[in-house]
Amino acid sequence: MAENTSAKATARTVRVSPRKSRLVIDLIRGKNIAEAITILKFTPNKAAGIIEKVLNSAVANAENNLGLEKADLYVSEAFVNEGPTMKRFRPRAKGSASPINKRTSHITVVVKEK
Repeated sequence: MAENTSAKATARTVRVSPRKSRLVIDLIRGKNIAEAITILKFTPNKAAGIIEKVLNSAVANAENNLGLEKADLYVSEAFVNEGPTMKRFRPRAKGSASPINKRTSHITVVVKEK
């Protein structure tokens, strides 16, 4: 057995706010892969679909690069960091403007063998 039996996948600069993504990613941390995918499939949230893609990518990395079995894997680490923020402005009353921050996320999922 290899010493490093963990595979990682990252989605960078995803157009969904980190605060909303963290709500979803907290649901799957520590779960086995089948359970995590089921949770994400039935979570009605934009971030859930993106996180599911990242999770599937991490599983594929584990299978192809490390030769691990999908049934033996679990989500060991899952976190969302803040990406670059796109700054926009919205017109307001009396000729003023107010800022709109369009936030982005870096989503990382690490799977390990049980």
